[in-house]
Amino acid sequence: MARVKPARGSGPGSGGTARGKRSFLGGLRKRLLQLLLVIILLPPVLTVVYSVVPPVSTLMIGRYVQFLWVDRQWVPLEEISPNLVKSVITSEDSGFCTNDGVEWSALQDQVEALSEGERPRGASTITMQTAKNLFLWGDRSYIRKGLELPLALMLDAILTKKRVLEIYLNVAEWGEGIFGAEAAAQAWFGKPASALTRTEAARLATALPNPLGRNPAKPSNGHRRLAATNLARVKGAGPIFGCVLGK
Repeated sequence: MARVKPARGSGPGSGGTARGKRSFLGGLRKRLLQLLLVIILLPPVLTVVYSVVPPVSTLMIGRYVQFLWVDRQWVPLEEISPNLVKSVITSEDSGFCTNDGVEWSALQDQVEALSEGERPRGASTITMQTAKNLFLWGDRSYIRKGLELPLALMLDAILTKKRVLEIYLNVAEWGEGIFGAEAAAQAWFGKPASALTRTEAARLATALPNPLGRNPAKPSNGHRRLAATNLARVKGAGPIFGCVLGK
């Protein structure tokens, strides 16, 4: 009698192989969903923690991992000169006390500039920069910008304005390995952040867009002009600092 060959895949072990593949794919899908859930929940959980615990920035973590020098001395907002508070808000985000973490009108202007083929500039609030420093990477990209928006809204919803500014002033980069107002004041002017003069504060504030290229202690002519403009704007700023200075 002729032997009939079994159909392909019906031999011993084929069912086990198929079940193994399904089990592996199911496990992989579960792990990916768990990872996605962690990525989504981690920022708000960390933000709640950061409401009471001094955070570190991703840039600082990167330097720690590479065993590079980091100078950061956390100080409460009350120990940072009001001169610096005013200069930074004026320079970086004059609508800080009234926006919800995002300056929508400025953002729309930049989107329109992009659609017209121009290079978009600015539109980044202090809250957005804080979100970038805490959760994202430093290289410019549209993906990073897109992630900044929901993160900034989250920070503004969970934290007070004073805490957002306090965190920003303690994690902002002010030179190679220099993070925060206290370390910057000590490194560039040899004094605590609480003792910064108006001119020193203006030079530090206007160094933020290019912290590795601008020396607050020995500013270039262009940097001096930016600082002078900042001082003039602070004088005419009016009550835009009330949410953090109570005035």
